[in-house]
Amino acid sequence: MTESAAYPKVYLGGDLVFRKDAQQLFRAFKEACLAVRLHGISPFDGQDEVEALPPGKETSLLIARLDRGLMDECAAALFCIDPFRRAADMDPGTAVEIGYMAAQNKPMAGYTVDGRTYHEKVQSYFEQAWHTPLTEEKPPNGSRVRWLDADAMIVHSEGLLQNAMVEGFIRQAGGDIAVADDILSAFRAAAKDLAGLIYGKTAVEGSSHG
Repeated sequence: MTESAAYPKVYLGGDLVFRKDAQQLFRAFKEACLAVRLHGISPFDGQDEVEALPPGKETSLLIARLDRGLMDECAAALFCIDPFRRAADMDPGTAVEIGYMAAQNKPMAGYTVDGRTYHEKVQSYFEQAWHTPLTEEKPPNGSRVRWLDADAMIVHSEGLLQNAMVEGFIRQAGGDIAVADDILSAFRAAAKDLAGLIYGKTAVEGSSHG
């Protein structure tokens, strides 16, 4: 994949590193990046040394430092915002990475296979995991209705797929959130969106290959 070396480096963030088929996914994602003239960089790239280290605090902190270094090298990022560990919210480490890239004013786009709103995700989580529905709270002053979970925490980020800070940072960076039934289709749409931010949408439409 030597052709990719001439293209902008793009960090491929998300809970993908925890999935059993991570390496296969990253190979497919890098091919999808190449098709729109991007150079996909997975968190595994340049981390061969980690495999030989014992699990523990120091190894975990090393991974965090190496991931940060990879993000510093990249011009942009693509982030998976799928719910994590059957909960409503995404992987917290990925959320941190989104904030880090946003602080550097780098373009981003996101993708997910779960097109439910954040409200729907929270509702489903509490009903399935705790058998407890959300409760509706109508303030006496006539302001908007609020929904509370079983811990009396407000269900926020109305109309969005994830926490407003997560989705908001991606959108403020110029990107959209692609939704599809399978992760590769969602990723391809997000990669095309990001390439459009970098090269211009017309240029991407005319030059996409692969």
